[in-house]
Amino acid sequence: MNVAVSTVSRRIDALEADLGLRLLDRRASGARLTPEGRRIAVLARPIVDQAAALRRAAEGLAVEVRERPLVISATEFVVSDLLAPALTTLFRASPKLSVVLRSQAEIVSLAHREADLAIRMSRPKGDSLIAKRLGDIALGCFAHRDYLTGRDPATLDFSAERLLIYDDSYGRMSELDWVAAAGLERAVAMRTPSTRGLLTATVAGAGIAILPALYALRAGLIAVPTPFAIPPRTAWLITHRDIRRLPAVRTAHAWVVQTFTAMLKETAALVAATAAPQP
Repeated sequence: MNVAVSTVSRRIDALEADLGLRLLDRRASGARLTPEGRRIAVLARPIVDQAAALRRAAEGLAVEVRERPLVISATEFVVSDLLAPALTTLFRASPKLSVVLRSQAEIVSLAHREADLAIRMSRPKGDSLIAKRLGDIALGCFAHRDYLTGRDPATLDFSAERLLIYDDSYGRMSELDWVAAAGLERAVAMRTPSTRGLLTATVAGAGIAILPALYALRAGLIAVPTPFAIPPRTAWLITHRDIRRLPAVRTAHAWVVQTFTAMLKETAALVAATAAPQP
């Protein structure tokens, strides 16, 4: 058993004390089981066999976990414009890792292993889930110069413009409350669950859209001042407590955090550069 005799002796002493029985006769010629010890050994055998079976099963499951792809669930835009471009960083950290980037709006069950990690814009409930706050994603109103046709963005009356916004596929998001609070429901010309759809429609000059600032500014859109600030979205990275220590999950978790941190820094730099007075 690769265990020192003194260690075995201490463990047997502790077992005898716990059971209140003498299990071994210790003699100069060696140790033998007492009658009570023989009966206890017979009863213990199935427990030993079950423990061995449990370990074999766990080892098999661990191999299965290592070999199956790691599933990361997020919204369409987070998958296509944030995670997918950063995959080379993940594969450098773990070259043998295989991942599934699953674009879906609905809430997935981490308990049923529908995903190993999920990125959502609302904090989940449940003691079995661990949520890490990734940060606040800045939002704003943006338009293309073709839509503005030379007009000063600061002078626009939103109620007389075409507003492009998200629908409620992801739940009641803060920007929808902003539209209602600003009294702009009648100005809404398009609703969609797709950030990509909002972005391309805005680039085509269809109207003024509420968009994540980073991607709007990357696309060369012009910020349109709003009557009052649009609340940011808070992103959360969610995993199940039972699998959080698996090496693949820990690697992917750190990668997502790193990717979001870089995105937030780029957003802050772009917003600052845009707000800076032009020489």
